[in-house]
Amino acid sequence: MSRDQGAGDRFRSEGPRSVEVESTFHLIERARAGDQEALERLFARHLKPLQRWASRRLPKWARDLADTDDLVQDTLVQTFKRIDAFEPRRVGALQAYLRQAVLNRIRNELRRKGRQPHATDLDGLAVENAESPLEQAIGSEAVERYEGALQRLTVEEREAIIARVEMGYSNEELAEVLDKPTPDAARKAAHRALVRLAEEMERAGE
Repeated sequence: MSRDQGAGDRFRSEGPRSVEVESTFHLIERARAGDQEALERLFARHLKPLQRWASRRLPKWARDLADTDDLVQDTLVQTFKRIDAFEPRRVGALQAYLRQAVLNRIRNELRRKGRQPHATDLDGLAVENAESPLEQAIGSEAVERYEGALQRLTVEEREAIIARVEMGYSNEELAEVLDKPTPDAARKAAHRALVRLAEEMERAGE
């Protein structure tokens, strides 16, 4: 087993803990200071949601090129090794940073395997003409309106929607990543963001 695999297994074995809700901002501060427990909690908090997000966002041909779950796990291991260089500047910054790291890793994997798609979508990820699970669920035209509407929202609204819709966060998890005081506050924030999204999508469809 490689050192990186061992690190991934160590993080994964910890799993979610029965501890008080602690904001992502606070955990990052602790992790940057060398707190291994905080690093493990950040890893456990983001691994499964990112794996869900990748499996929903990628078309089948891209998922078949590599084990998506393992790729996401390895990306998080590598990214968290450099956590001391990351400075959260806004709510949802780490979530967005990790998604971008996964996308970059997937692009590198596609290039390494000689895949040369000719079109781009999904935040710049080359995807050819195959549909992702998200497109299959709501249709390609709706995905285009969804993507456009997301970009017209505030950063917090966008991160709340991605966390809820694409990453499958519970209200408790939303409170953690959005730095809300309670799960109910996170639920309300996500609801308001979804209402705004619906308004923007409807406007785009007129």
